[in-house]
Amino acid sequence: MLLCILGGVAVSQVREELISQWYWGALAGFGFGGLLIAIEEMLKGFSLRAFSAATFGLALGSFIAWMVDRSGLFQYADELPVRWLIRLVTFLFFGYLGMVLAMRSNKEDFSLIIPFVRFQSQSQPTALLLLDTSAIVDGRIVELLEHRFLEGTVVVPRFVLHEIQQIADSTDPVKRARGRRGLEILNRIRRLHGVDLKIHDAEFPQENGVDAKLVRLAKALQARLVTTDYNLAKIADLQSVRCLNIAELATLLKPVVLPGDTLNLKIVREGKDKGQGVGYLPDGTMVVVNQGQPYLGQQATVQVQSLLQTGAGVIVFAEIKN
Repeated sequence: MLLCILGGVAVSQVREELISQWYWGALAGFGFGGLLIAIEEMLKGFSLRAFSAATFGLALGSFIAWMVDRSGLFQYADELPVRWLIRLVTFLFFGYLGMVLAMRSNKEDFSLIIPFVRFQSQSQPTALLLLDTSAIVDGRIVELLEHRFLEGTVVVPRFVLHEIQQIADSTDPVKRARGRRGLEILNRIRRLHGVDLKIHDAEFPQENGVDAKLVRLAKALQARLVTTDYNLAKIADLQSVRCLNIAELATLLKPVVLPGDTLNLKIVREGKDKGQGVGYLPDGTMVVVNQGQPYLGQQATVQVQSLLQTGAGVIVFAEIKN
């Protein structure tokens, strides 16, 4: 508005035949600036897609109006005012109709007009994978990224990196080992071909705790939160944040064992009952083998008899297969 007012004053100074006084120039500039602001307000929410669709519809409607005008339907309207009025109404009607239909249509409707052409966005949004401390220390995220089970830009917040560094500097040897493993996992992710690792500097001082900051950042970035923390996954679900729990994924991918299946496993210890032996599947499922005590410390071929579902998982009962 200020630029328009100054422009009006400047015009009054150099073109006195158009605007005689400077205040009339300032008033004209004020009115012109107000008109521009009004047009800008009316165009809010009017996207480039709507503008291009309206232009295409106007061009198509004008072409149809031109064809109708040239068709000879109005050859008996020889009087100039009548013919001009008919032509004006025809162009306005078909132009407006084409604009409305084009703006109301979706991108697939254009394939009916332009065969074999499909309009699609070439700038697809990049999928963001937001990692928390537990997912980094767990380490299985590396294999998921390496084998393309997960794709996208990996985002690690600065506060998560700081938390891993604090764990790595802990006096507790167990925590120190976990922290150093997390730093090693991040280096492995950074070296993966085709995987982009970004360190995000966002901070949320009003949020207490790393979990609350992670959920807040995931909502802000519209990213998928990757974790192994059950409680964090539930909190994210409650706040409508997309979340991938690697621990739940591993549980879903456990091999299904059914009665009658044959297994080859090592009997590692004795069972509670006399003559029983206990072995474990690669996923940690316990297998109780009847009459398996003589095979203690050896590989044995067993046949599954039944399954018992417990709160800690599934216990498999099997017999030695002769």
